[in-house]
Amino acid sequence: MLTRPDVAIVGAGPVGLAIAWRCASRGLRVAVHDPAPGSGASQVAAGMLAPVAEAYFGEPELTGLLAESAARWPGFAAELSEASDQEFGYRTEGTLVVGLTGDDLAEARRLWSYQEGLGLPITPLRPSQLREREPALATRVRGGAVAPGDHQVDPRRLVAALRVAAGRAGATLVPGAVSRLSDVDAGVTVVAAGCGAAALTGLPVRPVKGQVLRLRAPGRGAPGFRHVLRGYADGESVYLVPRDSGEVVVGATVEERADTEVTAGAVLRLLRAAVDLVPELAEYDLVETAAGLRPGTPDNAPILGPLPGRPGVLAATGHHRHGIVLTPVTADLITDLIVTGQSAPLLAPFTPDRFTAEEERTWN
Repeated sequence: MLTRPDVAIVGAGPVGLAIAWRCASRGLRVAVHDPAPGSGASQVAAGMLAPVAEAYFGEPELTGLLAESAARWPGFAAELSEASDQEFGYRTEGTLVVGLTGDDLAEARRLWSYQEGLGLPITPLRPSQLREREPALATRVRGGAVAPGDHQVDPRRLVAALRVAAGRAGATLVPGAVSRLSDVDAGVTVVAAGCGAAALTGLPVRPVKGQVLRLRAPGRGAPGFRHVLRGYADGESVYLVPRDSGEVVVGATVEERADTEVTAGAVLRLLRAAVDLVPELAEYDLVETAAGLRPGTPDNAPILGPLPGRPGVLAATGHHRHGIVLTPVTADLITDLIVTGQSAPLLAPFTPDRFTAEEERTWN
C-alpha cells in the first residue's frame, strides 16, 4: 500500500495512464486517481494519428508537436504491446483526404497546399488513383491526396493496454474522484483530467462537444476499405476510420457545447456525408451513437508543464482533438520533467504560463 507516492496523476485516460506507465517504469512510486478510467474523451475518440491531416492554418508549433509525437508512435506501440501483451489496433495504411465535389476539392486543396508548404508528407492523387487504392470510394469523388504517415489506433483498446502496462510497472489505481488538489498528497501531482482540469486548476480548458457514430460491416466482416478516409462531401467534413473488427467510426461534429446528448441532425449529416463518399456504408449496421467532450483551449494547443503559483503541480491537459496522437510525446516530456527537473525546449510553447502572460498583456 502506497503511503505517499512520488507522483500522483489525476485522470486515467490515455495521457494520464501513459505518464503513469513511463514514471513507474523509471522507478517512481505512482498513484493514478480516477473513479472511471477511460470514460472521458477517449471513450468516444476515433484514434486517428494524423499530424498531416490535422495540420491547420496558423498552428505551426502545434503541428510540429503532432509530427514529433507521431514519429514516436511506432516505438511507443511496440513497447506498449510488449509491456501489456495486448494489441490495440495500431494500423499504418495511411490516410486518404478526398473531395466529393469541385468545391469540396478546392477546400481540400487549400489545406493540403498549406500542409505541403510546411514540408509535411502529402501527395495529391487523381480520382482514378484514389479508386485504385480504395475501390469502395464513390465514382463522384473529384480528387484527393494521400498522407502515408497518418495512422490509427483504437483508443478503447489503448486504454486497456495502458492500464495493464502501468499496473505491471507498479502504478496503483486509486478509484476515488479528486475534487481539490489539496486532497492529493504526493511529491508531484500531474493533472491529466481533460475537461475536469478547469475546476481543479483554473486553467482555460473548455468542453468541445463531438458526436460520432459506429457502423459495422454486414456479417461482421472487414470493412470494404482499408485507409482512414477524411473527406469533404457537399461542404460537410467527415472522417471514416475502419477497424479490423469490422467497425467503422464516423465523425465528428465540433460544437461549443457541454452536453453529451446525441442529436438527430448530427446523425443525419454524418451518415449522409459518409454514404456520399463510400456508398456501401448504407448497408452497414448502425451499432452506436455517442457524444463526448474534448478538452479545448483558447489556442487549440495542449497545456503541458508546471502550474504557476502551485509548486509540485504539473498540467497535462487541453489536448482537444489530438489527445491520442499526442500521448507518447506528452508522456515522455512530463516524465522527463518529473525525473530530471529540467523542462525540454519542446515544452516551451505549451506551458500553462502562456495564458497568464496573455492576461497580463491584456490588462497592461
